[in-house]
Amino acid sequence: MTEATDLAERAGDRDPRIGLRAVSALRRLLEQLEAVQVHSARNQGWSWQEIAAELGVSRQAVHKKYGRQ
Repeated sequence: MTEATDLAERAGDRDPRIGLRAVSALRRLLEQLEAVQVHSARNQGWSWQEIAAELGVSRQAVHKKYGRQ
């Protein structure tokens, strides 16, 4: 997780350009990690409701985002 640690550190940089770029990269990384975990949960038989509860979103939101993949 060195990449994530480095990005988190850069997100707090005093230079907004560096900080904003790091925030953007962290957002992309989090989206990728979320997708991996959602697919893993579905492969293990989790319902959309169970996944949504863990993510703190509605069942409809998680299904809309990942249901067709």
